[in-house]
Amino acid sequence: MPEIAVISGSKSDQPIVDKILQTLDEHGAGYEHRVLSAHRNPQELDRYIEESDARIFIAVAGLSAALPGVIAARTPRPVIGVPVSGKLLGIDALLSIVQMPPGVPVACVGIDNGANAALLALRMLESGR
Repeated sequence: MPEIAVISGSKSDQPIVDKILQTLDEHGAGYEHRVLSAHRNPQELDRYIEESDARIFIAVAGLSAALPGVIAARTPRPVIGVPVSGKLLGIDALLSIVQMPPGVPVACVGIDNGANAALLALRMLESGR
């Protein structure tokens, strides 16, 4: 059972995902990675969230960056959003992730900063033990 689920909204997010997975590997953390879009695969995403035993979700998304908020709306488990740079230098994704409505908390790291998302997830797991 992986403790961390890493979900990216697109295969184009792989360079950021690679930073996350490298950091998790360096610390011996259990994880799994899936590419599931909140827009293109909503039913599959819902099913994955519901069936996952992960304690923390890391969601990597650019543009409208709906993925972290959609995950947070469907689980009480912690969600860390990683905004990806794009046409608006990632500011669009950053604002989409940090401006969640009340009751839908999402932690957010810096634009393209997958390593910090992994380190935050590891700290959260450690503090919960």
